[in-house]
Amino acid sequence: MNKPIATVARTNEILKKFDLYAKKGYGQNFIIEPGIVKKIAENAQGDDECIVEIGPGIGALTEQLAQRAKQVIAFEIDDRLIDVLAYSLEEYDNVEIIHGDFLQIDFDAKLKELRKQYKKIVVCANLPYYITTPILFKIFEGKEEVDCITVMVQKEVADRFCAIKSTKDYNALSVITQYLYDVKTIMKIPRTIFNPKPNIDSAVVQFKKKVKGNCVDNEKEFFEFVKVCFKQRRKTLYNNLRELGKDTIVTKKWIEDANLNESIRAEACDLDKFIELYNLWRKS
Repeated sequence: MNKPIATVARTNEILKKFDLYAKKGYGQNFIIEPGIVKKIAENAQGDDECIVEIGPGIGALTEQLAQRAKQVIAFEIDDRLIDVLAYSLEEYDNVEIIHGDFLQIDFDAKLKELRKQYKKIVVCANLPYYITTPILFKIFEGKEEVDCITVMVQKEVADRFCAIKSTKDYNALSVITQYLYDVKTIMKIPRTIFNPKPNIDSAVVQFKKKVKGNCVDNEKEFFEFVKVCFKQRRKTLYNNLRELGKDTIVTKKWIEDANLNESIRAEACDLDKFIELYNLWRKS
């Protein structure tokens, strides 16, 4: 068996063999620390089932996932890496590489197909930082549910996902994500374990679908409502809500009925308070 792909020696061997370099346009940074990818794979919750990966690169994480799962489905947009992955993962017959842009793929259809064969489907990936949020929201808003999502993202983004009210990182993304999932940071990743080294540190975040107690009737509409509440962070919640076009008296009544002060800002409200405000808005 070859050394793990994530070792410096093996990474350099693969890059040299294919005259390969990290493509900045695809946000590529290759992990060169085997212990990190092993730990991510161990936390993926996909042992003996199906794991979906987005952006496998040269296969460092894919290799670790393939050692644990019945099947790994990896989506790769970069033409150059298809032959590289065929070479680096040649000893694994449980890996399927799908060449294409994940954002353009009918992911719901693929999940529906996989559900016929696997009881559990999870996502585990080192996401390209420039399109982290679009990729995650494609998964979040899909009709077919994923059991668990474990992804490496920019540390600042991870902080927003996990943020609590009245902190600088708390925003609409925090509220929307925490409505859908139980979110936690698995580990923090220094920039030094990448080739090339990025300018930022990373973190591995895990999302588990929550059993919702306090739900809304129209999730898409609720998410847009939350975005309006945070539209201008320095403005009060009342001033942001006025953009919904209701009479000022009506808007003030929402604030009063939710037992809030007119001077409060969105960042001081928790998830339950946003649900309460949304329901008041719908009834008015």
